[in-house]
Amino acid sequence: MSPRKKNHELSWWEQKDKWFDRLRNKYRLIILNETTFEEKLSFRLSRLNVFVVTGTLVILLIFLTTYIIAFTPLREYIPGYQSITAQKEIYDIQLKADSIEKELRAKEIFLSNIQKIIGGGIPRDTANQKPSDSSIIKYKKTKANASEDELTLRNEYDKETQYNLTPTKGKNNTESSIRSVNFFTPVKGTVTTKFSLTEKHFGIDITTSKEEPVKAAMDGTVVFADFTVKTGYVIGIQHRLNFMTIYKQNSLLLKSPGQYIRAGEPIAVVGNSGETKNGPHLHFELWHNGVPVNPIEYIDF
Repeated sequence: MSPRKKNHELSWWEQKDKWFDRLRNKYRLIILNETTFEEKLSFRLSRLNVFVVTGTLVILLIFLTTYIIAFTPLREYIPGYQSITAQKEIYDIQLKADSIEKELRAKEIFLSNIQKIIGGGIPRDTANQKPSDSSIIKYKKTKANASEDELTLRNEYDKETQYNLTPTKGKNNTESSIRSVNFFTPVKGTVTTKFSLTEKHFGIDITTSKEEPVKAAMDGTVVFADFTVKTGYVIGIQHRLNFMTIYKQNSLLLKSPGQYIRAGEPIAVVGNSGETKNGPHLHFELWHNGVPVNPIEYIDF
């Protein structure tokens, strides 16, 4: 090895040792009182120590920032960061909005049915429902393959149920639920016109003395109380268990919509208002689950 190259290598190692020695050189940082030059604080430092402490602080700061972003609620204040709580609140609001929309639709149908009942019509989604074409075709095919005894039985069943407004499956449940309720007699008198689905007479007419008070059949809330051209002064009460009673052709109404009524409480006065003029009488209707039922079967007049 040439002397020149050897000298060059030695100088490189010497420079490296000098640079490392500079890192390890000790320095003293002294804080003095400017006026008295009194020593307040002093620190013994080296460049290596400063680098180590500074690097450690940077690493701790990065770790602390990462922890705050990942595991604390403070991350929600960072612009552009999605909040899990906000997403859950939005989801809950959407569910509530859907529920409110369904309730509004149900209320609209309920009010529409009340108007139809008051006017003497049939509420929606009950008696106006018709079987689909596919169900009729299926029924005809099974009927064509039936025996004579089965055909006779089916014909008898069809005659008995052709005017039913509710399916046979729920009929027993409806009757049992109605019979389990105690009704108060609205007025005492003579039933002159009976309940008839074929003639669309969804209640009964009760002839009684003039100015006889009409009493509520059950506890409930007045949902309609007004005059109609066809049926005169009408009052409708919504009761528990999806019952509703309608009192038509009164001469005077004693209650207004929104009032809560007790069973047996006077709500109107018997009259002869409306288009039908048959003397003082009450037209009384009893509805359950949006379907008219015969009041004579459940109330003693």
